[in-house]
Amino acid sequence: MSLDVMSVMVMTALVVNISGILFISETLLRRDEGAGRVWAIGYLLAMLTTLAYVIWSQDAAARWPIAVGNAAFVAGTGAMWLGCRRFNERPMLWSSLLVAGAAIGAAVAVVLAGPDGGDWAGAVWMFVSLLLFSAFGAVECLRGDLRESRSALVLGIVLIIEAVFFVARTTVFLASGPESALFQAAFGTVPMSFLTVTLTIVAVVVTSVLRATRAPMRGQVRRAGLGTARDGILSADVFGGAIGELCHRAALRGETVAVTAVRIDDLDQISTAFGSEVAHATEDAFRGGVRRHAPSNAFVAEDGQTGLLVGTLVDSPQHARRQAAAVYGALFDDLGRVGGGVLPVIGVGVALSDSTGYDGAALTAAARDAAVTAAATLESSVLVADAD
Repeated sequence: MSLDVMSVMVMTALVVNISGILFISETLLRRDEGAGRVWAIGYLLAMLTTLAYVIWSQDAAARWPIAVGNAAFVAGTGAMWLGCRRFNERPMLWSSLLVAGAAIGAAVAVVLAGPDGGDWAGAVWMFVSLLLFSAFGAVECLRGDLRESRSALVLGIVLIIEAVFFVARTTVFLASGPESALFQAAFGTVPMSFLTVTLTIVAVVVTSVLRATRAPMRGQVRRAGLGTARDGILSADVFGGAIGELCHRAALRGETVAVTAVRIDDLDQISTAFGSEVAHATEDAFRGGVRRHAPSNAFVAEDGQTGLLVGTLVDSPQHARRQAAAVYGALFDDLGRVGGGVLPVIGVGVALSDSTGYDGAALTAAARDAAVTAAATLESSVLVADAD
């Protein structure tokens, strides 16, 4: 069966643009979240890529659509890698500069090739950039927070397939040329378009699932003044200042400060298995349950994407452990009534100034480490941190 380039490119543009519009629209409906925003930029650049190539297919003599399309293609693939880095909370400055430089280089390569460059002007620069950014994204899916998600493994496989394809495409391009029968049959515009459609559909589903585990719908959690959420939960920065001040005053009086970290570890698995609505309901029950069952004089704060912190004064270590156990037990009951009895893994860790010292940051870190250990330990759901 013979397909003309124009029809295939229009089909590709339709799929990519519909997928991009859906992802971007959902991003606008959700609370701001770094990875989702970066991936949305990637889909926007993919839409620009298809538009530029469709224009080129109508006027093969024009050079600027090739320059724009190549640069947007490189930047869009780079944005997928950057989104993975942002999801893993890794530094973004140097990687962003690298993507920007590669995209600019892709456009410049077309300009430098001039009219003699033909339809494949600047192709080698673009191919190499695409295979590198695809490989970088695949590696990012295998570490950090993404490593814990099965959905991220699927995204990693998609990026590996893209990287391998461009390794082969570059090799055949340099060895046989773009007019060779092998290149046209296996790596030309039509095969590339079919691969793009397939990878786009898979990628938009996977990134939507990953984004859903991090960004609840807009309106679920709205910030009020002074870094406090409408549901009474402080921001991490406000908690850091508050626990530091509490430690300072408690040290002067010889009182005991307790920081309790409560974490829920498998929201992404719940979202994948039961849907985002069940995951959101579980998260709401978790947040509301910790706030409701914590001592009335305690302050509760965010601790990353999957945890909460509770800071308060206690009479003794035994008192702190009883409070933490009460929160765990009540929270377990609350979550058992959500989503048809889906029970996530909960870990509770307690750090005390008697053993850790009157240092707010040290107390928070010790409680967080204890909660991670408790979540992975069958013997105890509540763990009190030992002194270093």
